[in-house]
Amino acid sequence: MSLVRVKTKGQVTIPTRLRQQAGLNVGDLLEARLEKGGKITLTPQSLLDRDIAESLEDIKQGRVYGPFDTAEEMIASLRRNSKRSRKTNSKLKRI
Repeated sequence: MSLVRVKTKGQVTIPTRLRQQAGLNVGDLLEARLEKGGKITLTPQSLLDRDIAESLEDIKQGRVYGPFDTAEEMIASLRRNSKRSRKTNSKLKRI
């Protein structure tokens, strides 16, 4: 068993040996959960889970296009939005 100290901003350091045993790397995502009896568990989440979470956030924020009934509709949308992106980028370069 390893003891860790809670820092002023609520940060804790997971000991190197435990990180290695769990296969954790810098930037990995952990789910924190409070269980009965005040027990806190940290569960590693896969890259797929992270991508799904980001995608769901994009949907909530309205950063999506579609749905499309045909491939032609999708291509037309891509062309419209790429033109907007180019205009925005060119304005940023001039500033």
